[in-house]
Amino acid sequence: MADARAIASAGAPDYDFYMDFKHVDVWIFDLDNTLYPPEMALFPQIEERMTAYVMRLLEVDAKAADRLRRDYWSRHGTTLAGLMAEHGIDPIEFLDEVHDIDFTPILPAPELAAAIAALPGRKIIHTNADAAYAVKVLRARGMGLVDDRVPAPLFEAIYGIGETEYCPKPQRAAFETVISCAGLDPEKAAFFEDDPRNLRVPHEMGMRTVLVGPGRDGPEPLGASAPGYVDHHVHDLTGFLLEIYASLKQ
Repeated sequence: MADARAIASAGAPDYDFYMDFKHVDVWIFDLDNTLYPPEMALFPQIEERMTAYVMRLLEVDAKAADRLRRDYWSRHGTTLAGLMAEHGIDPIEFLDEVHDIDFTPILPAPELAAAIAALPGRKIIHTNADAAYAVKVLRARGMGLVDDRVPAPLFEAIYGIGETEYCPKPQRAAFETVISCAGLDPEKAAFFEDDPRNLRVPHEMGMRTVLVGPGRDGPEPLGASAPGYVDHHVHDLTGFLLEIYASLKQ
């Protein structure tokens, strides 16, 4: 991991990030397509396995299963939530199956890890995946996990779908559970996420909201501009975090 002192030498940002982030003492990060770029292509593997699961469960062909998977994701927040609500499936069995993927496309990200570590305050993960999968992704990214139970030194906790009692983002209850369990003040938090619909509730709660990457509108790419509840839309997360850090050191 790069030394934080090297980060301190980053030049002052063109934008006054200090005013937006000076009050933040909890930094909340989504996982998939946020802490690694979509080009590393973990999620296509997961989507393929979810489609196969739906095919087997409902005895439909691949085209119908893919349509249902997208429909559940759109209406329920995740494919899992839709399958639980409409078909009563076992979530643990589903998660074990769809997350049994090849992690070798994931590359270490020492610069991103250093940028996160340099931020003042607490850092946590809030993902619609399960915590065991999150551990594997973070290990592959070189983000300091010691074992399956202790995320250190970078993130103090992982709140996966199991920790939110299988209530997914963007449902308000998912965020309320994390806020309660972590004992955080949402007005002193920032949320980083690749799916803009998952930023609406954090924005309403008073969090700073950051859309990472291209974003999307349901299953389709995001249009020309991000929704109004997105405070910042960034494509280079590492650079953005360095700018925040530099502004807070001025």
